[in-house]
Amino acid sequence: MTGYNVSGVRELLRQHGFNLSKSMGQNFLVDANIPEKIVKLAGIKSTYGVLEVGPGIGALTSELCKAAGFVTAVELDKRLVPILKNTFASTQNVKIVQGDIMKLDINRLVSEIMPDMEHHVCANLPYNITTPVISAFIEAGVFSSITVMIQKEVAQRICALPGSREYGAFSVYANYHTKPQVLFDVSPECFFPQPKVTSTVLKMVIRKEKRLSEEEEIKFFRVVKASFGQRRKTLVNALYAVFEKTHSKEELTKIITDCGFDERIRGEVLGIDEFMRISSVL
Repeated sequence: MTGYNVSGVRELLRQHGFNLSKSMGQNFLVDANIPEKIVKLAGIKSTYGVLEVGPGIGALTSELCKAAGFVTAVELDKRLVPILKNTFASTQNVKIVQGDIMKLDINRLVSEIMPDMEHHVCANLPYNITTPVISAFIEAGVFSSITVMIQKEVAQRICALPGSREYGAFSVYANYHTKPQVLFDVSPECFFPQPKVTSTVLKMVIRKEKRLSEEEEIKFFRVVKASFGQRRKTLVNALYAVFEKTHSKEELTKIITDCGFDERIRGEVLGIDEFMRISSVL
């Protein structure tokens, strides 16, 4: 594969008798500048071991192999594996793995294939699994950064500030564990077939410092989830819906006011520090 453009992709798929799967959300990059830009802005170095999920026909994989020490590309669609293996037959620093990333042991996968390397994620994620996959990358605890191309609306939600319409529980989760930064948008015209939405390349640098213990984190995220469980309700009522067995509404109101907040406040305007304050008291 010498060029990732519409005619080249069409011909490659025709040669292999490949039909696109709508259920898998398959949209292949046909603008060669995009993978190059992603790899450059992701800061991929020759000492890095990179995990790619959903390589498709290998547009991003090709650029990653040029920059990284080693690339592990996990593809769910069994029909694409022969195409990828044929394309990268002479490439020494890549391994094509067929499987469902949500069912694989990510920690073991990257540690066994790419030992003694600094691990990073760089991928064009299928839109239908974006949130759970990013969560799995974070929970794996083996990556220094996660650079992904995702639906623009999801990227906005991850980077949303307290009080904004997009702000939610996943915004808090992502910002607690990482430092997210929007790199650039990618128009539908850069794909074949063209998706109906704009994509965004997002880089998330993992925060190395732990602000809470494991037990405290569980309590913290329980409070966060409860706070956004019923967005139209006040924070007191939202928390009461979850903590009614252990706290009366009066007790919750006192906790909120003792933390310095108006009893009518809503959870959607609070940041990480504010949620930590409430969680520690609760």
